[in-house]
Amino acid sequence: MKPAAKAIPAGGIAADLIAVLVAVTNGAPLALTIQDGNALPSGPFELGHRSLQTGLRAWVEEQTHHPLGYVEQLYTFADRDRAESEAAQRVISISYLGLTREAQRDGVREAGWRDWYDYFPWEDHRTGAPSLIADLLTPRLREWAQAAGGAGLREERWRRVAFAFGLEGSSWNEEFVLQRYELLYEAAIVPEGLGEGLAGGRSPVPGRAMAADHRRILATGIARLRAKIKYRPVVFELMQPAFTLLQLQRTVEALAGRLVHKQNFRRLIEQQELVEETGATASDTGGRPAKLFRFRYAVLAERAAAGTKLPLIRA
Repeated sequence: MKPAAKAIPAGGIAADLIAVLVAVTNGAPLALTIQDGNALPSGPFELGHRSLQTGLRAWVEEQTHHPLGYVEQLYTFADRDRAESEAAQRVISISYLGLTREAQRDGVREAGWRDWYDYFPWEDHRTGAPSLIADLLTPRLREWAQAAGGAGLREERWRRVAFAFGLEGSSWNEEFVLQRYELLYEAAIVPEGLGEGLAGGRSPVPGRAMAADHRRILATGIARLRAKIKYRPVVFELMQPAFTLLQLQRTVEALAGRLVHKQNFRRLIEQQELVEETGATASDTGGRPAKLFRFRYAVLAERAAAGTKLPLIRA
């Protein structure tokens, strides 16, 4: 299943609506994709659509049979050199971020949930920094920086690399997902870059590519969500109605790509009064039955800026 073709005259402007739809299942952060994982749900904004969101919801439901719940506008992309083809028309990509729970729908063979770390394996630091960074990414990025014409540009390139990837005294910032991908694109280390860095038989780095600009848009969605869970309780949009505190912690860690300090995490959740006990317990925890909690929706009215304030473990 492919997004519908854009019926637009040459020289005009087309608007694509693209959805980054996220769920977390068993500690895995998932993105809903089409075309066997090669693209995000998307389609053109048409005259019959009452609004941008209406158009987005129509395309997502048609392509995936998955209704959209919570959704917010993410970013608008209009770069001339990042289109899939050299067509005469200019394409503006209007992206949205949606949070939901995984659900398999019948009759949609090409739509499915994919672990977002399949696309960005260097972003998962839950068990420490991936060896991929030191073994492959850093040498290639250093080579790219050194290939710049001029000492000033070489220094500027390497400074950007060190800052984005937490090298040479810089700390890893989980929110710099887009900056890291953009550097790999600029250095032609990912296949979407189509640069000379992939010439001469050199293979692209691990990480599944996507059509057009869709991996860039997915990176933007991940970065937005990683930042937002720190100051808004949006993580509860991804939880079942009743959950254990360990399930909540694992969901936050899956999104952030970092571990959190268990005691500090639970203390902050309790101090902010984000959850309340249901009175029931879960017996399938592998140990003692664990208390089940639910999100306390009154917190939205009490504190518009309430969030999880993650006590992330820093390497």
